[in-house]
Amino acid sequence: MTTYPVHSFADAVVITTWYTRRWLIERFHFALKSGCKIEELQLHERTRLERALALYSVVAWQLLWMTYEAREHSTDPCTKILSTHEWQALVSMSEGRKTRRTKPPTMQEAVHLIAKLGGFLGRKGDKEPGVKTLWVGLSQTVRYCCHLAITASC
Repeated sequence: MTTYPVHSFADAVVITTWYTRRWLIERFHFALKSGCKIEELQLHERTRLERALALYSVVAWQLLWMTYEAREHSTDPCTKILSTHEWQALVSMSEGRKTRRTKPPTMQEAVHLIAKLGGFLGRKGDKEPGVKTLWVGLSQTVRYCCHLAITASC
């Protein structure tokens, strides 16, 4: 069912393609609302809200992209979603090791490490972590990296 006019099979294919994207758009809005908590900002000026929305849209997109990349290319190295410094800091923070890995974790392993910092338990029956858990985990990772940068420069 649609409110758009469908006069041919090609029209039906276009409309169906639009509707297949609906879930992804809803997940993006969920990432903005629940992960980034854009509504809690309660900004009263339009320009401030537009700036915050522009910034948080990039963050929400990154979270969503990272989530789906890890699900679709789980065995690929995480270097597609994290730089060398990022994955090394993540491994150091998560595993508490002073020695550095030479081989990056897979995308799924990296996302699970981030999610565990956000409260993901990773039990056998658990589903893959979502954007909200990844947001919390990434926040913890950023704090850790800032701490390392500050203490290293002192």
